[in-house]
Amino acid sequence: MVELSASHLDTVFHALGDATRRKMLRDLSRGERTVSQLAQPFDISLAAASKHIKALENAGLIRREVRGRIHLCRLAPERLEEAHEWLDFYRQFWGSRLDILEQMLREEDQGKTPADGGNDNG
Repeated sequence: MVELSASHLDTVFHALGDATRRKMLRDLSRGERTVSQLAQPFDISLAAASKHIKALENAGLIRREVRGRIHLCRLAPERLEEAHEWLDFYRQFWGSRLDILEQMLREEDQGKTPADGGNDNG
């Protein structure tokens, strides 16, 4: 499992915890965008969009490049991959627990005979 510092994971998951920022990341998955392009689908000011972009930058989820007066943003997928690996550990953990539970329930069902109606009370 990838070990990330708690503060770094907190920053990543905080950034991902906002629907506007998740939509911005989805837009960036299609290619680089300007701040104006990222703000366009939302009813927010460029200043508000810039705050969202700064949160994504601080989390290491995007990179911003300044070309003259234009700020171009692009996805930085490495941090998303790290978060995915952290989450995947728990997906596997709970998947194995559910597999064990399923096996136990199957074994319990196989121990009951149709004649007793599944009633273990005797």
